[in-house]
Amino acid sequence: MRRAGTVLLAACTAAAALTALAAVPAGAQGHTPAGRDRCTGTAPVVCHFDVAPGTYRVRAVLGGGAEAGSTAVAAEARRAMLGETPNAAGETVRRTFTVDVRDPEGEPTGATGSPGLDLTFGGAAPQLASLHVERVRTPQVLLAGDSTVCDQAGEPYTGWGQQLPQYLTDRLSVANYADSGESSQTFRDDPALFPALLSRIHRGDLVLVQLAHNDKQTDRDTYRANLTAMIEDVRAEGGRPVLVTPVVRRWFNTDGTLDNGTALLVNGLGVDLPAEVRALAVEQDTPLIDLTVLTKARVEELGPEASKALYLYDEKRDNTHTSARGATEYAALVLGELRDRKLIPSRAVR
Repeated sequence: MRRAGTVLLAACTAAAALTALAAVPAGAQGHTPAGRDRCTGTAPVVCHFDVAPGTYRVRAVLGGGAEAGSTAVAAEARRAMLGETPNAAGETVRRTFTVDVRDPEGEPTGATGSPGLDLTFGGAAPQLASLHVERVRTPQVLLAGDSTVCDQAGEPYTGWGQQLPQYLTDRLSVANYADSGESSQTFRDDPALFPALLSRIHRGDLVLVQLAHNDKQTDRDTYRANLTAMIEDVRAEGGRPVLVTPVVRRWFNTDGTLDNGTALLVNGLGVDLPAEVRALAVEQDTPLIDLTVLTKARVEELGPEASKALYLYDEKRDNTHTSARGATEYAALVLGELRDRKLIPSRAVR
């Protein structure tokens, strides 16, 4: 594992390309917290590091306060890196995760955002005792997808790929190249999307492909050809492609089941897109995560009323895009499939 170097924040110089931070609790008597120029606030604590694009391991010590705490961590464009992590009064909890720093930091065709690494220590009662950041190279999970997967810039929109990192340890990083409005064709064609993703692959990296929501008028042969080409290109770079069927739309029949057309992604030409993905996975001997089946079961289990909370129905009358809750649940479904199929090692799961 190659390290470009680390520097204690207390002695940080402007020329440092990589940063290591040792922060003292804000409440320490007679002591000015080291590196408060990098971390500001208390609820939340917001930290910024002027580092180049790359993969960074973050080692955080949470807690240590006089009262009990509970801290959640987000990075870059609202990526969930750590769920609510409680600590008792005086107790400290060590957590480590990796962050993929890109430019732009969210959707590849979206706004640039702030350069460098941004971390937000929030949650119900955030406590940050110390922090250490270093550049590393780890195995990756790269994501190719649409708006139901991507790092959504603004609330309340949230993609499942945005929530996936919180379930992983520092042994894996997530590089989310999903982008709003993309079809299987436009994702392949845009240099900022699939070509950029391909350039990031190292041997053995997983590449999850979920593209269907915007293939509303894509014929069967074109759709299959696009996915087949992506599979072949990923393999040519040494990666491991995984096909993912799309999350369902929340569109119910009167009997409480999901509509077989709109909800289950049968497009305007009558192409059953999830069925084509399933067939192609068999033909190409490619692992399949059938997220259509999994999300259908969850939405139908909750029913027409309770399932609104998984989507943005109440906020936007939107039955396609997920809320933070829905994206978190769907990311957990993806994680379960990755783990159960041994596509990722158990030690990489938090």
